Amino acid sequence: MYTFIFKRILDLAISIILIVLLSPIFISLALVLFVINNGNPFYFQKRPGKNEKIFYVFKFKSMTDEKDASGILLSDHQRLTKTGRFIRKTSLDELPQLLNVLFGDMSFVGPRPLLIRYLPYYTPEERIRHSVRPGITGLAQVSGRNNLNWDERLQNDIFYVENLSFINDVKILIKTAKKVLLRENVNVAAGSDNIDLDEYRK
Repeated sequence: MYTFIFKRILDLAISIILIVLLSPIFISLALVLFVINNGNPFYFQKRPGKNEKIFYVFKFKSMTDEKDASGILLSDHQRLTKTGRFIRKTSLDELPQLLNVLFGDMSFVGPRPLLIRYLPYYTPEERIRHSVRPGITGLAQVSGRNNLNWDERLQNDIFYVENLSFINDVKILIKTAKKVLLRENVNVAAGSDNIDLDEYRK
């Protein structure tokens, strides 16, 4: 019952409340990033959601679109702004995903939405991660994501889906709040994450 009805009702209700309460921060940050990023404060990227349906995930933009003399984008490290570093460190770059939750593309808790190009690299067992809405946070994120390899991360996703419950969601949210407040395992530097899944499983 929780999985099919109450989880979505809670997501909808809480997202509306948070959007209203956090709107001053949202608007202020959007204006600052509008100036820094030449009129483009948001970052949109296609990701697979529930049942592998493609949607756009929303984030505040932490990098500029600066290019070299040949018109090629500079490295992530070179394009990461001071403000971008700050919003990543405080997880404020994830704030627009409240809209994804409101629209029903995401949930507060669930497997993180990964890249479309990863779809062919999941095992049949791992594809269960797409039987639920992806989350702003998830079990892998509170289990030391940056210290886990891909097999371990995806096993966390499987465990989450197979043991989905209100209590487990609450536990993950509490652990997430703690990590954000203490800034534990926050990946700030662009390009410093683990190897991509398609490279990992070649």
